[in-house]
Amino acid sequence: MEYARLGSSGLKVSRACLGTMNFGPTGGVGVGSCDEADARRIIDTFLDSGHNVIDTADAYTGGESERIVGRAIGRRRDSVVLATKAFLPQGSGANDKGLSRAHLTRALDASLRRLGTDYIDLYQCHQWDPETPIDETMATLDGFVRSGKVRYIGCSNFTAAQIVESQWAAERGGGTRFVSLQSQYSLLARGIEPEILPTCERHGLGTLTWSPLGGGVLTGRYVRDDTPDRASRIGRLLNSPSPLARAWAKDLLTERNLDIAEEAAKIAAGLGSTSTAVALAWVRQRPGVTSVIIGPRTLDQLTGNLAGFALDLPADAIARLDEISDAGA
Repeated sequence: MEYARLGSSGLKVSRACLGTMNFGPTGGVGVGSCDEADARRIIDTFLDSGHNVIDTADAYTGGESERIVGRAIGRRRDSVVLATKAFLPQGSGANDKGLSRAHLTRALDASLRRLGTDYIDLYQCHQWDPETPIDETMATLDGFVRSGKVRYIGCSNFTAAQIVESQWAAERGGGTRFVSLQSQYSLLARGIEPEILPTCERHGLGTLTWSPLGGGVLTGRYVRDDTPDRASRIGRLLNSPSPLARAWAKDLLTERNLDIAEEAAKIAAGLGSTSTAVALAWVRQRPGVTSVIIGPRTLDQLTGNLAGFALDLPADAIARLDEISDAGA
């Protein structure tokens, strides 16, 4: 099993991270559901395979994802790197969202209760809060670390400038710095390469990359000119009442993205592997990537995903994928 240090910290994490957005009776728009029995089987298999990072958030399936994860890890708690996130609304009140001291303090205590633990290994800001001074946020997070309720802190979906501001704020206050960033990264979405990945390296952040399969496009499930299965993720999005969801799905099924998916399928055939494994292996082998977040809804999907962490792509395959996906896209 391969592990890596998370940024400038001493925390060692597996190259695969189990994302749990699907865990619960109902997923969000375009997100499938995974009941507790199946979620437990996925968690057990993931941990039994030697991987150690599980990522959730207080907003996933109305908090049910955290409850399921907490119950599932049980007596394994101390061997799991448990990560969760806060920012999104937890109620209708003016202070029920964001990165203020008021909201984060309540959000952390609620996550600890749902997870059935007295500490979080990695507590992350789910997104930037333009309404709260970053000094307040970083001082609050530092207090969590000093109290023992949190071991390390990270951020999600921050820009390069926001990362720098956060680290400077921590330094000004003599507090705890971020050790990680969660960001989208795949053959279809390489926008973090020019600025964000170099900023993470300079400022001591490891990366936990999400959506490595490009919303499912890179699994090879979607064929050019065919109507997506209504049961698939993109099929659900295309049939959603939400105009934003439908637009997002159409943006995924572009000619460029399907060209990339077809090239990944050709490479997979030549290697005796799968499109899924090739796409995940490509992300895992990128410079600056610490751990890759996978979000299986079934045990079969987990098995297929984990194959990507045992596959080492040859240099010529990487070059072909780099060229067709274009770093500037």
